[in-house]
Amino acid sequence: MNIKRNIIFALESRKKNGKPIVENVPIRMRVVYNNQRVEFTTGYRIDVAKWDLEKQRVKNGCTNKLKQSASEINADLLAYFAEIQKIFKEFEVKEEMPTTTELREIFNLVIKKDVATDNAVQEEKVLSFWKVFNEFVSENSKRNNWAKGTLQKFNALKKHIERWNPEPTMDDFSEKGLSAFADMLHKQDLKNSTIDKQIGLLKWVLRWSASKNLTVDNAFMDFKPKLKTAQKTVVFLDAQELKQLTDFEIPEDKKYLEKVRDVFLFCCYTSLRYSDVYNLCHSHIKGSYIDIVTVKTNDRIVIEFNDKSKAIYDKYKDFHFENGKVFPVISNQKMNSYLKDLAELAGLDNPVHQTHYKGNERIETILPKYAVLSTHDARRTFICNALSLGIPANVVMKWTGHSDYKAMKPYIDIADDIKASAMSKFNQL
Repeated sequence: MNIKRNIIFALESRKKNGKPIVENVPIRMRVVYNNQRVEFTTGYRIDVAKWDLEKQRVKNGCTNKLKQSASEINADLLAYFAEIQKIFKEFEVKEEMPTTTELREIFNLVIKKDVATDNAVQEEKVLSFWKVFNEFVSENSKRNNWAKGTLQKFNALKKHIERWNPEPTMDDFSEKGLSAFADMLHKQDLKNSTIDKQIGLLKWVLRWSASKNLTVDNAFMDFKPKLKTAQKTVVFLDAQELKQLTDFEIPEDKKYLEKVRDVFLFCCYTSLRYSDVYNLCHSHIKGSYIDIVTVKTNDRIVIEFNDKSKAIYDKYKDFHFENGKVFPVISNQKMNSYLKDLAELAGLDNPVHQTHYKGNERIETILPKYAVLSTHDARRTFICNALSLGIPANVVMKWTGHSDYKAMKPYIDIADDIKASAMSKFNQL
């Protein structure tokens, strides 16, 4: 039996900011046989200018950053070539075709017996993903002043990766590894949109590691699993529902809901997020406007008072809350729970149609608005109503802190629908 094979030594193709990396590039051994391809780590790196593409060896007289000479590196590459050939010969004698897993395992087992080369191979191969992950979180959380919510997202990603592989190395995030991770997420019965977000967060980590020359395989750059997703339904209160919530008379035994309503409506009339209204202090109030640096994006925004927001502020301005805060804001979790109770009592029960996918399964739900209402819907309420009133999108974006129209498009579409519906009322005249 003769196994046709092609053994190639080549530099790994890497890019940074769209440009090829030309320094300290890993040398890989590629074995092609039986319509299959296996990539091996050699444990060596070299600058592109010091690599002889035709001979597939380091140019004579050159050294790498670790001061390893061309003769040393080339001798090991020749030894790897001979070892692979020997493995294939043994399978030819047995008249068997090795699987890619067998080839990799046998080769790695033999290489590990060579103490001189083992340290070099292992240095690149056992680079812990968690070490890279922790450095990424530490650097970026400090540099970008991450909010608690962002840290929680990466903590969730960490738990998902641990379910897939408790002790991953950077080598594990090949195209095959990423596919396996995506398959594991599917088995967790997650929405496609959630899986897409987890893959996005992981690719963020890998992009950062590539910028630090810590990534062995750049397959993640082009990895994008095909996931059916549906545009998320924008939940907001229209003008009639805002009035309905405002005019609702809260029962005597539910008076604690009054503060929840006031804070929610204040956000509806200012576009503030929960995190910003929670931290809003009297020092942020500059007469006729609010001047605040947002928690999530660190943007400085100025929001003028209108009659609605000013009336709510005036209701609380003489109270003294902890740390000079304007409102007695409770935790987001508790406020969301109370908000749903309030909205149900106020009769905000218009049906909300939501669609999402799990794998290829399309799942549709219809729930009353009070069941899906949350604090962030106050911000959406501000945007949708502002646009429907004819306020230009660029003006609204100055209040909300949005930096591009892409994020505003769903709201603009809703505003157009509201305007078209309102125009039809002239037909009744």
